[in-house]
Amino acid sequence: MEKFKNVIIGFGKGGKTLAKILATKGESVAVIEESSQMYGGTCINVGCIPSKSLIVSGEKHLPFVEAMAIKNTLVQKLRDKNYHMLADEPSAKVINGKAKFISNYEIKVGDKIISGERIFINTGATPVFPDIAGLKESKNMVSSQEIMELSVLPKSLLIIGSGYIGLEFANMFNNYGSQIVVMDIFDNFLPREDTDVASRIYQDMTERGINFQLGVSIDSIIDKDGKTIVRYNGVNELIVDKILVATGRKPNIEGLGLENTDIALEKGAIKVNDSLQTSVANIWAIGDVHGGAQFTYTSLDDFRIIAGQLFGDGSRSLSNRGVVPYSVFISPALSSVGLKESEAKKAGIPYKLFTMEASAAVKANILQNPRGLFKALVDPASNVILGATIYAEESYELINLITLAIRAKLPYTLLKEQLYTHPTMSEALNDLFK
Repeated sequence: MEKFKNVIIGFGKGGKTLAKILATKGESVAVIEESSQMYGGTCINVGCIPSKSLIVSGEKHLPFVEAMAIKNTLVQKLRDKNYHMLADEPSAKVINGKAKFISNYEIKVGDKIISGERIFINTGATPVFPDIAGLKESKNMVSSQEIMELSVLPKSLLIIGSGYIGLEFANMFNNYGSQIVVMDIFDNFLPREDTDVASRIYQDMTERGINFQLGVSIDSIIDKDGKTIVRYNGVNELIVDKILVATGRKPNIEGLGLENTDIALEKGAIKVNDSLQTSVANIWAIGDVHGGAQFTYTSLDDFRIIAGQLFGDGSRSLSNRGVVPYSVFISPALSSVGLKESEAKKAGIPYKLFTMEASAAVKANILQNPRGLFKALVDPASNVILGATIYAEESYELINLITLAIRAKLPYTLLKEQLYTHPTMSEALNDLFK
């Protein structure tokens, strides 16, 4: 049996960052990773980094094969960098294989038994597949991971799921020239967004040739002559080259052997307290595996929470994390943080609403994409920003500025009167808050 002070299961953002800190402090660390193609975690290998690389190449109208080569080079570079970040540390050891608990503090990896005084579970999330006859058997079905490994551009692509992941891939493959159909069992498009924002996105994507079929029940999927026949709503058929399943992700705990431990689960995720501690002492869960928002940056904040307990004052926690922004990389990008207008109305929260067409921003016109809308809610008593949604070019940068203002409880007038460089999208805040 190999004994370590720290064992981290999974090479994701929060876990690898924690491993580096522990190793530099001279503590023994074992990082167990099932696949040598996942050093660095989901984001680097099969998530945000490769997908955004393909999105950028698509916007530049590069050939699909060239875009894939650029993406592969970038991913390999980052994967190698992350591996050596830990493997080159004297007190760290990277172990390849599937981890399975055999007791609270003992883990089996292949024919090895590894024990840790402290254990950190960082196994991420895995795709959810709907129960559709023939779907799992189809050779043309791919997940969001596998679709970024294709060597040939599909001429026609069905995307099951009209959520944020589905929309990003619809936007991406539309730019490469694929014929896109998006199907969803629900007929409410982007229910988390305000209806005025959702309707803008729907209209813009439809005008680009993306075909949405909402409120659809898919009956069966059958491969034939290299293509796939999709039968839906009892009488309709669609023939496509590939099917992308984008119906969400769930905590990746299958096969982890948690039944051999006293680690409690809750709604299919590892149950944690406010400090990310599980029901077993000295075992923590980091990132997607404990449920909640599935973002690289929240996983990084999980690292900060745990590092604060180990080496700091322990004051950082899930409950004081504050508002968390998100961005959807469609064209233009959708970004949001805090309260939405529909949520404020439902809760009876008073607000002052500021709106502006994205076309009023000079930079949006320079970027030749003036579509979109700015929305911000402000507390009429304190002038503090309650929330904002920006459907516009470079919104993924702007939303971080607004998030900072919300967290610092700054009055909106500060953003209104700020001197911004010109021409930039951020200077649109001068006009939004007029």
